Amino acid sequence: MDALPIPSTHAGQHGLAALLAQPRTALIGLDFDGTLAPIVADPEQARAHPGAVPALAALAPEVASVAVITGRPPEVAVRYGGFAGAPGLEHLTVLGHYGAERWDAATGEVTAPPPHPGVAAVRAELPALLERAGAGEGTWIEEKGRALAVHTRRAADPQAAFESLRAPLADLATRHGLIVEPGRMVLELRPPGMDKGVALLDHARAIGAGCVVYAGDDLGDLPAFAAIEKLRTGGTPGLLICSGSTEVAELAERADLVVDGPEGVVDLLGALAAQLASSAPS
Repeated sequence: MDALPIPSTHAGQHGLAALLAQPRTALIGLDFDGTLAPIVADPEQARAHPGAVPALAALAPEVASVAVITGRPPEVAVRYGGFAGAPGLEHLTVLGHYGAERWDAATGEVTAPPPHPGVAAVRAELPALLERAGAGEGTWIEEKGRALAVHTRRAADPQAAFESLRAPLADLATRHGLIVEPGRMVLELRPPGMDKGVALLDHARAIGAGCVVYAGDDLGDLPAFAAIEKLRTGGTPGLLICSGSTEVAELAERADLVVDGPEGVVDLLGALAAQLASSAPS
């Protein structure tokens, strides 16, 4: 990508202009799966796009902060992303479990509060519930430490399996003080108060961000979009980027800019880095 794309909204154009004018105050927030890494049938096989680390390493020194905000445990995102020890990413932050856990490249350490007891209770009951619900072959549980996810992408009819499980999983989550977060053929059971919007706002306020950019691809990214919309009403410019997917039209409709999946995100990050580097004082 030689030139930066033009956001489709006035607010997005203002956000991009603010980023280019004062990059040292900018926070760049990014989802992992579907944004930096292509979606795959087996989440354990997900890996960052080959161009992600070079693009981030070129961009990070030009801005105030780059933060990966993900539902995964942070150490998993770091491993699958290839972020640890990458030159240029010495100050990268990974906010995992929707911000409940934090990994800082500067120390290589993860900080986290005690786990919610409801997760262990749900973990014990979930296999029997799926069997009673007749979820069928291809539906499986992903262990995420502070959360659990039920995937239906491998089922014979992924959408039918997804819809049939929404109500029973919501009942199970409610009984144990958890919530259900729907995504792209996945239903995640996790503690309340953990979402990407809260994580993004907290980090933005902690660093005193003067501009906030966020790129995501799924329903779980909507709270981060809402957080930027809230910041805009308070006078902080922002840019909403959708890592394009026909599966999540709502995100694309709210975005200022839609790019072609992780490859498009990587191209955009690289173009931003090149423009900022060329305009930096010598």
